Amino acid sequence: MEDSVQTTLNDVGAEITVTNSTLVGGSSGLMDESLVDDLKNRSGVIDTAGELTYRQTNFDSLKNADSSSSPSSFSTSVYGLDPSKLYMLGIKDVDGEIYKNGSYDAIVGAQYVEMNNVSRGDNITIANNEFEIVGIYETGNMFVDSGVYVPMDILHNLTDTDGVSTILVKTGEDVNDSDISDKIEDDYDELTTLTSEEVASIADNVLSILDTVSFAVSALAIIVGAIGVVNTMVMAVYERTKEIGVLKSVGWKSRKILIMILGETLVLTILSGIIGSAFGILVAELGVRVLSVDNFALGYSPKTFILAFGITIVVGIIGGIYPAHKASKLAPTEALRYE
Repeated sequence: MEDSVQTTLNDVGAEITVTNSTLVGGSSGLMDESLVDDLKNRSGVIDTAGELTYRQTNFDSLKNADSSSSPSSFSTSVYGLDPSKLYMLGIKDVDGEIYKNGSYDAIVGAQYVEMNNVSRGDNITIANNEFEIVGIYETGNMFVDSGVYVPMDILHNLTDTDGVSTILVKTGEDVNDSDISDKIEDDYDELTTLTSEEVASIADNVLSILDTVSFAVSALAIIVGAIGVVNTMVMAVYERTKEIGVLKSVGWKSRKILIMILGETLVLTILSGIIGSAFGILVAELGVRVLSVDNFALGYSPKTFILAFGITIVVGIIGGIYPAHKASKLAPTEALRYE
């Protein structure tokens, strides 16, 4: 979950995103296209790009909708953007070709391909016009990868609009994005901005919540596991009372009995850690496939398994201390007459 959220919120090519805050005039709050060049000429800005957004309802999906249908399949986000500016969204490697201005060609994201079962060479309908899919891209950002990109001039004509929905701003390496963002808002009352630092802050807040939830779930699992270990070892000692009595009667010291029980506990916890990790991976892989979870990738790191085994061993030792201590203090005469 953390990897998916981090990738989605932080994988942005442009440092500043500018939108219309007034939502009055023009069409749905569109900004004048001349602002794209105006912002590009500002100090610290190295490139800008205007983007037009068009939301298209998928009526076929609505007709065939059922309880398992994803809301994202009911509409498609179509974006008009100059092909030379695609890099500002992280679209760099395209399987196929990139559309040209003036063409009825389109490139689609990997998530769009998966949700709509299309491929290169297929035609899709946008604003009652046929577009050919000439390329497929994947950035790792689920919002970008679920969209369709077409030439800006063609989308302007089809939607009978004049302007841009969003302006992407690329800044230099040694400039303060917040200063540029604040200056833009000061100079243009109708504009609002979002910087990559603010996106990162949002990501940190979301990840903090995920960390808290993850810790709570893990803590519950650890408590349940510790109770299971204690119960297993107590029963093991209880069932071997006579055996322990025989060992003590032939000269075994309490310390040796203690080490034996703790050793058995350690072996059990290590084996359970191996089996539990394998079972956890299997359940996760099957679960994602059976539930067809979109925009969610499983991630495995050495840190996760090292932490899991560390906790397993610590919990096992702590859980085995009481039964081991009880066994070491058992009187040989009492144990030998136990049946």
